[in-house]
Amino acid sequence: MSRRFRVLCMADVSACPEALDPLREVAQVDVVPADRQVLVSSIGAYDAYFATLGVQVDAEVLARAGPPYGRLRAIATPSTGTDHLDLERARQLGTEVLSNKTDYELLDRITATAEMAWCLLLAAVRRLPWAFDAARQGEWARDRFRGHQLAYKTLGILGYGRLGRMVAQYGLAFRMRVIACDIRPFEAEHVRQVDLDTLLRESDVISIHVHLDETTRGMIGRREFALMRDGVVIVNTSRGAVINEDDFLEALRSGKVGAAGVDVIEGEWRTDLHEHPLVRYARQHDNLVISPHVGGVTLESQRMAYTHTARKLAAFLQSLGKGTP
Repeated sequence: MSRRFRVLCMADVSACPEALDPLREVAQVDVVPADRQVLVSSIGAYDAYFATLGVQVDAEVLARAGPPYGRLRAIATPSTGTDHLDLERARQLGTEVLSNKTDYELLDRITATAEMAWCLLLAAVRRLPWAFDAARQGEWARDRFRGHQLAYKTLGILGYGRLGRMVAQYGLAFRMRVIACDIRPFEAEHVRQVDLDTLLRESDVISIHVHLDETTRGMIGRREFALMRDGVVIVNTSRGAVINEDDFLEALRSGKVGAAGVDVIEGEWRTDLHEHPLVRYARQHDNLVISPHVGGVTLESQRMAYTHTARKLAAFLQSLGKGTP
């Protein structure tokens, strides 16, 4: 006798449950709310895990995933980033990790994170959260919320990949001068490639779109902030750890960074996020906008990413065979 594969899914597919249909054709899929303790206690009973970004798959989790406790063969994440996964430990266990990082045909259709970067930029430069809060209280203080226009300012894009190119197009539409820094040479109409230091010195707005790895972790710190223009605007929809957050806070307090909008912070899996230094700062100051990593969270983007990931995982499981004794 053979058995069906079993897949544990902690991604919130409530808005598009049909996205998992390709996976249900080859496996029993158990969809449960994201919960770390449930993941630790149950992951070993599954052949594959369809991941949420809200729970880290670290050494403690993976210790229960493989022999002698479990049989996990694959982890599939419907994301390009993988910092919520312990890739080295998974490799040691022989557990395949499937992500969307290089699925360029899919990713070219998903614009949500680039749109969120522009949303954060506009919110920061026009002081929208604080103006809205005042308006809700009946305070119509127009001049108190004086902001800046973007036209004719310089937009510096750090990481000129898929998202960087999209944001460059938005900048050009807003009549901005656009420069970009990337480890690979590129040619783009109306976008000038520059090195990192030039980008830091010349930009009025810096939007970050690099993948997090050991070469980019902490790449924006004290030295880099010192090179920036006074009052620079920072937008980060990449990963929090790309920026040294202690140095970031110092730059916000001093006014070196005039305003910032971030969708990511380091340590997003902390159980005390209310006490995270950036969150505490944002409660008391009006030059930092934080959103809870919702850049890619739209109905359209999630439906596409979840369906694509389900198909990839189904194909991987089928490659193992129809079942095991």
